[in-house]
Amino acid sequence: MIMTSIIGIIAFAYATVGHAGATGYIAVMTLFGVSADMIRPVALSLNIVVGVITTIQFMRAGFVRLELIGPLVCGSMPAALVGGWLLPPLPVVEALVGCVLLLSAVRVGWVEKGEESAATSTRWRSSSPLFFLGVILGFLSGLTGVGGGVFLTPLLLAMKLADVKRVAATSAVFILVNSAAGLTGWIAAGNAFPEIAPRFIVVVIVGGLIGSYLGAFCLSPRIIRRCMAAILVLAGVKLLMHATLSFGLVFEFA
Repeated sequence: MIMTSIIGIIAFAYATVGHAGATGYIAVMTLFGVSADMIRPVALSLNIVVGVITTIQFMRAGFVRLELIGPLVCGSMPAALVGGWLLPPLPVVEALVGCVLLLSAVRVGWVEKGEESAATSTRWRSSSPLFFLGVILGFLSGLTGVGGGVFLTPLLLAMKLADVKRVAATSAVFILVNSAAGLTGWIAAGNAFPEIAPRFIVVVIVGGLIGSYLGAFCLSPRIIRRCMAAILVLAGVKLLMHATLSFGLVFEFA
């Protein structure tokens, strides 16, 4: 019951910024001793559920930009399939990504006066950079078992390609597509579709509905940006902790 409640809270918190919660689900399932070979597919499955909800909510609010999402998704889908199919040791990747996310959180959370109302940049008119960015982030997404929003959000904000709510909307679509591709790749590698407790589905639906509604229609851009920074910190700490534990096990059995 405790794990179920925490998963619901994670879905709520992540959905406010257009994310789906995979990094949080992975951390919780690890702490509660869920079988290691089931953690990634279950996290991706829950991500798909919340991803559908957040995508619909931010689309209803009018924040989805197809010209931004299109090239990212085209690049990320095949790369996420490949990443989901592979099962390599991940400690080094997780450690590096965790450090990057913590550094990104500082920039995302630090909102200078007038920054949210400033015009976004139009200097990236070509879709090629976004396509190749999608390839890289999609591969990382499938490899680590997360939807990729924690990687995409700080990059889009740094590029100033869209305001914070449109970035959240883009992340929602990106996460949905990559989670589906990553899970497909995992199944294509010969694994069975994961069995998920119905209560997990219920709580992520409820949390996702409430959180994404608040993010799309109620919360100010400044508050969403602070929430994004908090999510990045949680994701970064989770990856670093998991990498540290993995390194410890390697040295223990060496």
